[in-house]
Amino acid sequence: MPITGECFCGSIKYAINGSLKDARSCHCSRCRKAFSAQASSYALVEHDEFEWLQGADLLTRYQTQPGFGLQFCSRCGSTLCGTFNGLVHGITLGCINGDPEVEIGYHLFVGSRAAWEVIPEGVTTYEEGAPEND
Repeated sequence: MPITGECFCGSIKYAINGSLKDARSCHCSRCRKAFSAQASSYALVEHDEFEWLQGADLLTRYQTQPGFGLQFCSRCGSTLCGTFNGLVHGITLGCINGDPEVEIGYHLFVGSRAAWEVIPEGVTTYEEGAPEND
């Protein structure tokens, strides 16, 4: 059964014919702005397991750095996915329908989290990015 998701207004829909990997939450100031939240919730996908079902022509792209970017719904503004070299690289967990059967494995850039955010005890955190060998 594929994992499905959609934007807030329902104009853009997608399916993932595989599993999500490496779910994480990033607390840096850039993610807080891009996701309009205290942090991002994001998981990686294999680009060949991802497909737009509806509304791909309504996607707006924003390049965050060379090769990397985010895609949004041009109608409602929902951040739907991240891209690498033009291909879907990961998806935002907030736009998934139902239970994606994945848990956040770690929290990144907690050293720059918002002053009002409290990180739960007992979760794996990194002051900056995760070490390469984790």
